[in-house]
Amino acid sequence: MPLKQMSLDLPTDLVEVGRVVSAYGVRGWIKVQPYSADAEALLSVRKWWLRAPVPPNKAGDLATAPAQLLTVVKSRPHSATVVAQFQGFDDRDLAEKLKAHTVWISRAEFPSVDEDEHYWVDLIGCLLYGDHNGQSVLVGQVANVFDNGAHAVLEVHLGFLNDQAQFISQLDAKQRPVVELVPFVEAYINEVDQSKKTILSSWPFIPN
Repeated sequence: MPLKQMSLDLPTDLVEVGRVVSAYGVRGWIKVQPYSADAEALLSVRKWWLRAPVPPNKAGDLATAPAQLLTVVKSRPHSATVVAQFQGFDDRDLAEKLKAHTVWISRAEFPSVDEDEHYWVDLIGCLLYGDHNGQSVLVGQVANVFDNGAHAVLEVHLGFLNDQAQFISQLDAKQRPVVELVPFVEAYINEVDQSKKTILSSWPFIPN
């Protein structure tokens, strides 16, 4: 059964949350590697948009594959992964065709979280402020979040705000962003304001 392409009603707030690593069993299930240690969205949301892997184009950039909508019938955690079965998938051959597809979910469908909890995708783009001699100073902008096995870590690109309040990354001699890794733990994170896209922290920072 070919995958049905659904592009007309493609949500504008799709978030890439994982990748299909293999088929699972013989009844059409797939195994997904979540990008976040918290896979609640994968386990709760029933509409997944999948994109096939696409090789780089002639300019060397990764092209974007059309998104295809599938309905999840069942899903459950399996060790560090999530296994799921889609409507209309009942044998392994169909599931094998989804290998290496990326999984996308509408941000609007994410389950709600407590006030002191945050989805990683909501932290990306936030400006992080640290401590310098008792004063709050801009450290940089969160570019990525990852799990080091013990806790989440913010990958912060150092930089400054220009006169138009646009963030400008500090670059090294090879024109790469200068990075600071900040543990996302209570000892260092004081406040997250998603509406203002700011994170206040006690992370010690010495401006250049």
